[in-house]
Amino acid sequence: MEAVAFRSFPATTTYFDGTWAIRLTAGHPAKRLNSVNPLDPSDTANLAERIDEAGRRFEAYGRPLIFRHSPLAPRVLEALLEERGWHRFEESLVMTGNLGSMSLGDAVDRVPLQDTLRWVDAMCELGGETTERKAGLLEVISHIEAEVGLFALFDNDGTPLSAVRCVRDRELAGIFDLATHRGYRRRGHGAAVLASALKWAAGRGATTAWLQVVADNRPAVELYRRLGFKEIYRYAYLGAPQ
Repeated sequence: MEAVAFRSFPATTTYFDGTWAIRLTAGHPAKRLNSVNPLDPSDTANLAERIDEAGRRFEAYGRPLIFRHSPLAPRVLEALLEERGWHRFEESLVMTGNLGSMSLGDAVDRVPLQDTLRWVDAMCELGGETTERKAGLLEVISHIEAEVGLFALFDNDGTPLSAVRCVRDRELAGIFDLATHRGYRRRGHGAAVLASALKWAAGRGATTAWLQVVADNRPAVELYRRLGFKEIYRYAYLGAPQ
């Protein structure tokens, strides 16, 4: 799941220090694109020196040093960071669902948008992105090698109501950036566009859907659970003391 997540939301630059994947993206500040990702619980050599070296790389990019800790991260590393005063924040759930058991038969068959810029503009209007990040998001999407489906639901006057990005990587369908217009929430638009994206992915051969969602985003977590998604593990970020 960690590997497919990296492929589905690719950083523009990735360095490896042992089994630490150091992801940096100059054009977009998302934490998933700008963090150190330890990928082996047994990789515990020279931790202090490697933390300092990672810090120098992030400083060169003008980014704060952040560690993203999944169950693959060594516990001794987290203990060392906490001893140094680092703080844990933004716990997220990784959830998966069996597409074959989801009730997608009534979902509208939507054709993915071919105009990436239009989809990104919709995301900016929905509040899922800022206009300053537009170029960076376009660059990230252009680097995805797997099949990408960009879905958006518009009102009659062209106002975007909801949007989502789906990345089909073989049998896995990743869900990203689900956002709904603040003035149109709790009307089923988010669930509708999500169901269409999942139906599209299933029709292209995907059997399992997956996503990452902030743990305290209760409306989103409840929506995903209603569809049949279940938590498989969690991760959180660790930030340096200010």
